[in-house]
Amino acid sequence: MKATDVLKEEHRGIERMLNIVEAAARRLEAGEEVPARVFEGAVDFFRGFADRCHHAKEEEELFPALERQGIPRGNGPIGVMLLEHEQGRQFVRNLAGATERYAHGDRAAQPLLVQSALGYVDLLRQHIAKEDGVLFVMADQVLTPQMQQTLVAAFDEIEERRTGKQAHERYHRLIAELEQVVAGWKG
Repeated sequence: MKATDVLKEEHRGIERMLNIVEAAARRLEAGEEVPARVFEGAVDFFRGFADRCHHAKEEEELFPALERQGIPRGNGPIGVMLLEHEQGRQFVRNLAGATERYAHGDRAAQPLLVQSALGYVDLLRQHIAKEDGVLFVMADQVLTPQMQQTLVAAFDEIEERRTGKQAHERYHRLIAELEQVVAGWKG
């Protein structure tokens, strides 16, 4: 498996959580109740899996490897991805603050909660499309099979160091659990 395949597979999990968050935000926006644990779980996932694990693999290993192969950081695709990672972190900080207030019964936090959730969903969907459709295509063109395998090994080390294999599995269980919550709304 190539390093870009690992990252694309992680994108599929992130997209599943984005779908959950969008459904929850839309439900809240419509004046319906949403358990705070949905947003709390999403914040945990976005911080722990999407940022601490997935983005770390890109920032610490993939992007530097691409730079060594001549893909520029500044005014190039890597710079755009890094900027969007920072924008995403700001959305998640806002989402976390609003979620905490919402969990403690502060319904005045709902507009910020909805705005932060939907803003993050929109940003990440576009970001993932750019990575899958542009940056990872470039990576596959400039990285040799040996370089890809070296990155996969480095990704495993990052995951173990940052979250651990058990956390990775826990996040996948969280996605499935929250998908069941959302499925119950549609029934």
